[in-house]
Amino acid sequence: MDKRKVITAYRRGFITIQECGQILGIEDIRLSQMVQDSVESLREDNQQADRLSLKSSNAE
Repeated sequence: MDKRKVITAYRRGFITIQECGQILGIEDIRLSQMVQDSVESLREDNQQADRLSLKSSNAE
């Protein structure tokens, strides 16, 4: 299963942090870091998409 989907399910409240860790097969400490990294990655992706959107709007 895609790790991002499992983490998203946890963040949306569909599964607990323990269930998330069990699905991914990792410990709580490592899981907390992985969730944080996932959140930061999503923010970076959104910022990049916003920049690309602004560039295309300005080009028109």
